[in-house]
Amino acid sequence: MTVLDAGTWGALVADHAARADGLTAAHRARRARGETHPVEDFLFSYYGTKPSLLRRWHPGAGVVLEPGAAGPAPNAAWRWYTTDRHGAVALDADAYLADRASAVAFVHRLLVATASRPAFTGCFGLHEWAMVYRADATRHPAPLRLGPAGTDAVVESHPLRCTHVDAFRFFTPDAVPLNRLQPTRETQVSMEQPGCLHASMDCHKWAAKLGPAVPGTLALDCFTLAGEVRRLDMQASPYDLTAHGHEPVAVETPAGKAEYVERQQALSQRAGVLRQRLVAVCAQLLERTGTPAP
Repeated sequence: MTVLDAGTWGALVADHAARADGLTAAHRARRARGETHPVEDFLFSYYGTKPSLLRRWHPGAGVVLEPGAAGPAPNAAWRWYTTDRHGAVALDADAYLADRASAVAFVHRLLVATASRPAFTGCFGLHEWAMVYRADATRHPAPLRLGPAGTDAVVESHPLRCTHVDAFRFFTPDAVPLNRLQPTRETQVSMEQPGCLHASMDCHKWAAKLGPAVPGTLALDCFTLAGEVRRLDMQASPYDLTAHGHEPVAVETPAGKAEYVERQQALSQRAGVLRQRLVAVCAQLLERTGTPAP
């Protein structure tokens, strides 16, 4: 157990809230104006991220927060926390696992499997192109850089190699048979690989899924990376997003492919570090169940 006095955890709470507020300020301002952004708002719409929950600081399992002059830490009022008779607050790992053990085991299994594979960097982000292939409408309120016919031609002239089920499930019916793989929810653990932008972005998803078991710094690190991944994801898409402040990465060209792979590899390496930190969180929790981590 690590014990933090009120001055220490109070500073951590304040720093975390300030960092989270900075990361969500633009989104919150747009929401107040009734505006949306096809790139920057994705983490909030697709993942259901709530700024109010993102700014909550959690110490993680095995950390005790001593009471201060104002009483116990605010975590005392949150689900899965326990407060002892002296006012010290900690995550009740046993209560948490009683509700979340199967989810923890799945996240651990998926992340370990993903990390065990070599990164594939030959997809060139064509999943977004496959989502509008021969479609009558686009998924985002932005024009296609090459128009419908030009977009379809790019899909038809490149092999599709998407390994991520949550990208593949949005392929148009005509694009589905063009993909060399047919990922499903049942094959997710056996198919995800660390070069995939969506697998890197999903570090945020799994951190949020694990909730209070994830230390605040790790949660915000995952959110920050997910935002950077999303930017590349959409810059490499068929959409013209210059009006929204994003220059294209033209993956239909050799120069665009080279830029995409370089940035993809850098993001994948950063995601790998975060993935291992999430694996460690899961392993620490699973050890309490008496069942060896898968």
